[in-house]
Amino acid sequence: MSVELAVWHESEPITKGQAENVFQALRRGEPAAEPYPGVAAFAGRLPGIAQLFPAYALVAVEPERADEVSGEVFALAREYDLVCYDPQRGLVHNLAPLGVYSGMQMHTGDGMIVVDPDLRLVADALATLSPQNPFTALVVFGEHFVQVSPEITGYELEYKDSAQNLMFRTHVPDLGTVQEAFAEYATGGRAFLERHDWARV
Repeated sequence: MSVELAVWHESEPITKGQAENVFQALRRGEPAAEPYPGVAAFAGRLPGIAQLFPAYALVAVEPERADEVSGEVFALAREYDLVCYDPQRGLVHNLAPLGVYSGMQMHTGDGMIVVDPDLRLVADALATLSPQNPFTALVVFGEHFVQVSPEITGYELEYKDSAQNLMFRTHVPDLGTVQEAFAEYATGGRAFLERHDWARV
């Protein structure tokens, strides 16, 4: 069984629910709009693994190559102004809004690595934390990162200031608190550091 990623053009960011509806309509041959030139250009950059349809392109790879190829797919989709939908995870990669750190990476415990993730994707990815996806991190390499792991009664949240080699850990009770902290971190805020009691690691 292959892992699939679908790309197409949207004029503005969409939700993961909207992306699923569009994806199913496209698969049924019901294009939502006129073919966008970037779709063909995208498919041309991935010969042998991207199949071109009138309004979208579908990338299908073996599971063992999925992590390797997906990063390239996400980057190319952004280059050609396309959204990328991951039907296995139920996540959509929009072009905006982005955080303030150019090159920031999101890493998940189930193998997803995204450079410059949009803020809605970050929030949606956090909602997939589970034993099969045991962590999510936002990393600005050489500077700082924030990371979370689920616990029985909530979430373990960690923050590291790499420049000062300081790492802190706290426990938060609910997903909304985690999503708020990650959104603040991605947009340059640090109010989450003031709201919680942190222990130095």
